[in-house]
Amino acid sequence: MTDGARLPSGLTMTWSRPVGWILDHVVYRTSVTGKHNVPTGGPVIFAGNHISFLDGPVMFGASPRPMHILVKKEMFKGFLGRVLRASGQLPVDRSGDRAALLLGKDMLDAGRCIGILPEGTRGSGQATDINNGVAWLALNSGAPVVPVAILGTRRGDEHLDTVPKPGRRFHVSFGNALTLSRNPGETGRASMDRAGMEIRAALAGHVQESIQHSGQPLPHADFRTNFTAVAGTPADDHLRKAQ
Repeated sequence: MTDGARLPSGLTMTWSRPVGWILDHVVYRTSVTGKHNVPTGGPVIFAGNHISFLDGPVMFGASPRPMHILVKKEMFKGFLGRVLRASGQLPVDRSGDRAALLLGKDMLDAGRCIGILPEGTRGSGQATDINNGVAWLALNSGAPVVPVAILGTRRGDEHLDTVPKPGRRFHVSFGNALTLSRNPGETGRASMDRAGMEIRAALAGHVQESIQHSGQPLPHADFRTNFTAVAGTPADDHLRKAQ
């Protein structure tokens, strides 16, 4: 186990998964498609697009497999922080966090599932730009990546901090799993860049397909800020050291 880090207990899911289901299907109305695309056993990396602070919890509640989501460490304060830790979520430093990536790999090596929003910041949700943390995890663990389209958690010109009213309709769709590996003679950096492009293309394509099938559009504008909700863009030196 990396640097003596302890993996969250699997028992965290016994109460948090029902809470996620209630959020999706009682507080809100969430339609879920593509569950058959999620491998039924072994480690899985769920990579979702990012438009709202609710994306992680909604993905968590919709998934057919329990997952541990990478969440910015600033959220782990007070009551919310205790809830996040008790539900098995993983804190990550937005400025680049090798330790969080290594802990994520330990989780995957143990056969668990990781959730990540690789765009790093809430925005348009088109997945036109993602960080390479998800690629590093995929290449170093061998876990398949399942693209997840999350729609409806923010609409039109709503502000990034908008809390959707109860009863709103969301849509979550799980795409075809993508397995990545290093090519013979390819450097670690080249492999990671290539894997990142493949993941980005798969996620962006799945988001567009889900928009067409569900009729749920993305927000009108991309309200980008410096706020990073999950793993963010891990600094290149962290990733190089972890190659």
